[in-house]
Amino acid sequence: MTITSAPRGAFLRSALVAALIGLLALLGAGPAAAHDVLEGSDPADGSQVATAPSRVTLTFGEAPTPNTATITVVGPDGTTHYESGAATSDGEQISVGVAPLGAAGRYEIGYRVVSSDGHPISGALSFTLTTPGPAATTTPAAAAPGSPAAPSAATPSPAASAAPAADEGGTPAWPFVLLAVVVVIGAVALVLRRRA
Repeated sequence: MTITSAPRGAFLRSALVAALIGLLALLGAGPAAAHDVLEGSDPADGSQVATAPSRVTLTFGEAPTPNTATITVVGPDGTTHYESGAATSDGEQISVGVAPLGAAGRYEIGYRVVSSDGHPISGALSFTLTTPGPAATTTPAAAAPGSPAAPSAATPSPAASAAPAADEGGTPAWPFVLLAVVVVIGAVALVLRRRA
């Protein structure tokens, strides 16, 4: 009896170790399959700057799909847009020009790109302008009557008008968790059946 119980005990330990390794591997597969992430920005998220930036640059973990990016720069009033032109990509970096900023305060940068794995990524970050920018002293009323008004940096493009949504897409974790549970249950059932 002792001779047969030792191999069963060894088998039980091996089966449980294999099930645990499988579970850990499956749970680790979720983050590995996840899409690119934002790694940094210029200006940095939450930073305070005295000089208004002329460009906003976002750096991702991997190069997003080219020509899919939208970046918005919204002023402290929550409605005035300062992004200028279309966003451009250079490897892992996506950037957009910034028109002369206005009042001092918090500026929000919204972004939406398509990850290299095909999933859309969106989010927001911000910086605080501590000194009023050049546009703070000019007003639309300054244009002479009858003269063509200069193009305003505050006019958003149709793509830029959309507020950045929460992160969309990505590989959901629940299939991996479900598969891991099935593997563990199967291993335990196999062990119990062999013991019977």
